[in-house]
Amino acid sequence: MKIPNTSKLSGGVVIKLKPNKPVFRVLRIVLILFFAFLCCMGILYLFDSVLNGTVLNWLSDRYFESYSYDYDLGNEYHVTEPNWIAIKSLLRRLFPLLILCWLSTLMLASYWRSRRSLKTQSLKISQLIDQIMTQETEQLTLPKEYAQICAQMMQLKASSQRHEQLLKEEAARKNDLITYLAHDLKTPLTSVVGYLSLLDEASDMPAEQKAKYVHIALAKAYRLEALINEFFDITRYNLQEIILEKETINLDYMLIQMADEFYPLLSAHGNTIELRVSENLTLHGDPIKLARVFNNILKNAISYSYPNTPIHLSAYAEDQMIHIDFQNQGSTIPPHKLTAIFEKFFRLDEARSTHTGGSGLGLAIAKEIITLHGGTISASSENEVTAFHILLPAQS
Repeated sequence: MKIPNTSKLSGGVVIKLKPNKPVFRVLRIVLILFFAFLCCMGILYLFDSVLNGTVLNWLSDRYFESYSYDYDLGNEYHVTEPNWIAIKSLLRRLFPLLILCWLSTLMLASYWRSRRSLKTQSLKISQLIDQIMTQETEQLTLPKEYAQICAQMMQLKASSQRHEQLLKEEAARKNDLITYLAHDLKTPLTSVVGYLSLLDEASDMPAEQKAKYVHIALAKAYRLEALINEFFDITRYNLQEIILEKETINLDYMLIQMADEFYPLLSAHGNTIELRVSENLTLHGDPIKLARVFNNILKNAISYSYPNTPIHLSAYAEDQMIHIDFQNQGSTIPPHKLTAIFEKFFRLDEARSTHTGGSGLGLAIAKEIITLHGGTISASSENEVTAFHILLPAQS
């Protein structure tokens, strides 16, 4: 695969790659040949000058034969010829040793080269990673052989930056929420203390007025309890993992019972629940955790519904999957908020209404519980109709 000299990654970062120059390879080969020539000359100088012919005399005595003979004319000739039998015996003994030395040299050279190459590559990659992770410029000049590593590191950097930004936003929302809740705690607490003080001071207060003050103080105490529970939700969600304890659930009975339990809250808003659930509908899951999911969604539906409008709740089985739908009439949720509705500490009501303001954890916890069950949860909102759709496997 041919790698281009430049590439553009997500985020607008342009990478310039340094091409590998063949001139350096040729120069490296020339240097190797030059040093080999120097080694040969050194060996020749050693045999010829330093040892002063000692090696040659030893070879001549053991592996060469000299003899002389006379011709009829009376001239004497001296002849030196190799002793091929002795030379062959020497070569048979030296050949395995030479092969072993050659292989050992290759292995040592390869090991040394690989160690050096690994150290060099590790240093270059370390410098490359440091350059990518710390450099804020929009253009990087890097060696061509690191193109793939560079692209992956840039993607990891972009992903890390996105996660870091999400964590910062989540932490900011959490801090704002805690500040808001701490402020909101003062209002119901002040009311509870005020009305109880009046009841304590005026012992002869008319029964009707006393009942009114008790009712108001009780309502404020309930609101105070809800706010404190939201604080506990924040700490529990961050410090504790959700563990499922699954069993067979009669889903139609659970949803009917839940609709009955929400009757007082529905009546206060003038809403009703239209329930359509298949008979004998069962699934395998954690009943307490799933009840919390349905409670959270139904509370949201009631809180954000128009008064005197029905809330539709349906459940049915199809292809070994359980479909559960919640639908209510209310203000359309903007698309940019709908995408963040399942994020932790996200709340739709920016004004922190005392009736609809929550910790922003209900739907986040609901999504985590549904995901742990192997299901999905999604939301849609258009034409003043908001719907939540839950898909769960019927069996574990």
